[in-house]
Amino acid sequence: MITTRAAICREPRRPWEIVDLELDEPKADEVRVKFYAAGLCHSDDHIQKGDARMRFPVVGGHEGAGVVEAVGADVTRVEVGDHVVCSFIPACGKCRYCSTGHQNLCDEGKNASTGEFADGTFRFHRDGEDYGGLCVLGTFSQYAVLSEYSVIKIPDDIPFDVAALVSCGVPTGWGTAVYAAGVRPGETVVVYGAGGVGSNAVQGARYAGAKNVVVVDPVEFKRDMAKVFGATHTFADAKEAHEFVVETTWGQLADHALITVGILSDEVITNAVNVVGKSGKVTITAVGPGQLDLPAGMLIGYQRRVQGAIFGACNPLYDVPRLLGLYRSGDVKLDELITRRYKLEEVNQGYQDMLDGKNIRGVIVHEH
Repeated sequence: MITTRAAICREPRRPWEIVDLELDEPKADEVRVKFYAAGLCHSDDHIQKGDARMRFPVVGGHEGAGVVEAVGADVTRVEVGDHVVCSFIPACGKCRYCSTGHQNLCDEGKNASTGEFADGTFRFHRDGEDYGGLCVLGTFSQYAVLSEYSVIKIPDDIPFDVAALVSCGVPTGWGTAVYAAGVRPGETVVVYGAGGVGSNAVQGARYAGAKNVVVVDPVEFKRDMAKVFGATHTFADAKEAHEFVVETTWGQLADHALITVGILSDEVITNAVNVVGKSGKVTITAVGPGQLDLPAGMLIGYQRRVQGAIFGACNPLYDVPRLLGLYRSGDVKLDELITRRYKLEEVNQGYQDMLDGKNIRGVIVHEH
């Protein structure tokens, strides 16, 4: 057992706290990772705000990169010394979903909201109390014990702060466009929300060959950054974006609407359905209380489709290395996603900056 410093949340709507926790040694099929960087994804803020169900207390963080420091019995995917990133949904490779090419739906992801391991136990403890790790990870801790299904080996020369982003935000956004929506060359795509996920949806749509990549975001900084990632047109207001789409497509409307806002609302769903034309597809990746309340004729008459997507419909064991390869070749921008780096003790400030629209992605850099 070792001691680790971590950012934890005791109950909804309480700030993140920095505490020392006891960490068990890895059991069979588990590894201990020394984290060097962790991404500040909006999903952790949803947990802290009470917008999503979670067992408390919880160690935050589900985007992370580090080095394997110890392995339990029967571990085969990685070994001590390997550089790894987390996959916020594990990939066992054996369940129905993994075996049919849908690793983003792996059955081993069932305990994401409790932080329990498959045997019903926990690895983080303090004063006799068990602490779960978000998505059975907990990358806001300097060290964590994880299932080997939740780690992916990466090349040693990839910077940890950059690598952490491919744990969730990058493949979720990229895959929303490329896989879930299936954007094709020459199409018109509207992206609602240009934060850490939306910026990568823009990159995915651009790389897939979309003619028009239209971004809707009220924050000027995010609209400016969206152009760096490949947006062809940006608007602060959904109505203005809709009018542009009508004009540029000669009334045929968009082929795709991708919803990647920070908090899902009824309004953005309605705007997205209205902006796509015949056989248009709306893909929802955002989290929040938004509901779909539309006449069925809105969908039937134009054969519109509305779908949800998790992890961008990616297969992490394949797509994480693939995305890092595209980063190396200059086809995917990752350095530009990082707006600011924070110490672990600055986690609350990092999330406030995100909510204030100052960051595309903040990253915690662990000090050891």
